[in-house]
Amino acid sequence: MQPSDPHRGAGFNPSNRFHATRREADPDIADLDPAEEPSPRTQFIEDHTASALARNDSPDVGFTWSLNPYRGCEHGCIYCYARPFHEYLGYSAGLDFETKIVVKPRLPELLRAELARPGWQPEGIALSGVTDCYQPVERRLRITRRCLEVLAEFRNPVAIVTKNALVARDVDALAELARHRCAAVFVSLTTLDPELRSILEPRTSPPAARLAAIRKLRAAGIPVGVMIAPIIPALNDHEIPMLVAAAAEAGAEFAGRVVLRLPFAVAPLFEEWLARHFPDRRDKVLNQVRDLREGRLNDPNFGARMTGTGPAAERIAQLMAVACRRAGIAGKWPELTTENFRRREPGQLELL
Repeated sequence: MQPSDPHRGAGFNPSNRFHATRREADPDIADLDPAEEPSPRTQFIEDHTASALARNDSPDVGFTWSLNPYRGCEHGCIYCYARPFHEYLGYSAGLDFETKIVVKPRLPELLRAELARPGWQPEGIALSGVTDCYQPVERRLRITRRCLEVLAEFRNPVAIVTKNALVARDVDALAELARHRCAAVFVSLTTLDPELRSILEPRTSPPAARLAAIRKLRAAGIPVGVMIAPIIPALNDHEIPMLVAAAAEAGAEFAGRVVLRLPFAVAPLFEEWLARHFPDRRDKVLNQVRDLREGRLNDPNFGARMTGTGPAAERIAQLMAVACRRAGIAGKWPELTTENFRRREPGQLELL
């Protein structure tokens, strides 16, 4: 096990469920001090994928196509449902997910070629369907930025969910898309408590910075809302009214929610995190998660995995509905359109 790093969410690397072998420290080595083992440095690994868009057939996520510039995420959110995807790459869902970041530098060029194909039927694309497209390295690599420029060329609709205020950097490209009803942004808020944010989502933007990003996006005419996600019982669920009110005051026009999910290796990572940071309420949190998941820590069934089931889920839904009504936020998300789509051949210049 790696030592706990205040800048990381996970405290260790669980074994990969697809690997038959695993590495463990030898307990018989008396002078082995886990605290002396260095925390892993972040590595960026190029992905030479040949396609840009991934097709999704899950009925409860609201999109068919997703565009993911990065695999793994520097943000280090301990609860991230995307952690198990890293196991398909041969890595761990723990510290590897936060420190071995796979990047796709050719993604904008691949996207342009795919949108230019005669067979492409214009449709909304989720940018950041798995891991955050505005994680810290985006400031330097600008892959998301260049993808937005391509989408603006074609006027293809795009929806973004992010926990990073860096999204406000691209207000010009998003405003151009919004001019043709082709853009919507959800800024994800989990807590207004900076201290909780620092251990729950170590490398995300602070709450105040996310609210400032909402203001900037709204001022530019970009449809912007808030995603209260994840809602963690006995940890941040009491903040729902405050989160919605703060987002509305900043200019958010619509809102959504996701209840905590703990698939595969996320469950032991989250349990260890609770024991480390909130030992006094560990059992309370986990038991209330089970109340939302029919006695389990995760329910993979479509229609329930995002919201939970039972009386506990109903209470959260009602609390969210009341908060939105009081804040004047719509439950209905903006409708994007493909009516302004224009097909552009690779390398085609704008006609004057």
